[in-house]
Amino acid sequence: MAVMFNRLSLKGIVMKSWIKRSLIGLAGASIALAGLTACGHRMHGGWGANATPEQAAEWRGKMVDRVAGKLELNAEQKAKLTTLFDRLHAQRLAVRGAGDPRAEFQSLFAGDKFDRSKAEALVQQKTEAVRAGSPEVVAALGDFCDSLNPAQQQKVREFLQKRRGWHRG
Repeated sequence: MAVMFNRLSLKGIVMKSWIKRSLIGLAGASIALAGLTACGHRMHGGWGANATPEQAAEWRGKMVDRVAGKLELNAEQKAKLTTLFDRLHAQRLAVRGAGDPRAEFQSLFAGDKFDRSKAEALVQQKTEAVRAGSPEVVAALGDFCDSLNPAQQQKVREFLQKRRGWHRG
């Protein structure tokens, strides 16, 4: 009788640990699925590459509000920051070009050999877009930075010292 009780008890322990492992595995799979689902709801292309102009303007507005809150900007400074963000967005669109950047890049590899002349032309096009738009971006950045008071400038310097690299966190 004692042997039978031990076998039943052992069987219960094995069953309980199997259930426990299954529940842990199911919870892990649920968390992974939730994470993948959450990642799937971002704007496609990252940073709004395929965003509509309205979505891009909304994102820029949110970023302006966020920076304005952290730096405690007044209305004039906020207007200059908005101008800077608009200039940066226009510059980004000019560098990106009218076509699909991924398709342009893939077309360099479409033939049996790498299309060097097309690659050089693409680099020239992007470089010219940067050259053409950079004076406006620099002017807008200068106007914004010059409008900051010393305390705000110090906050910007501290932020730049803290954020070395492109990692997010």
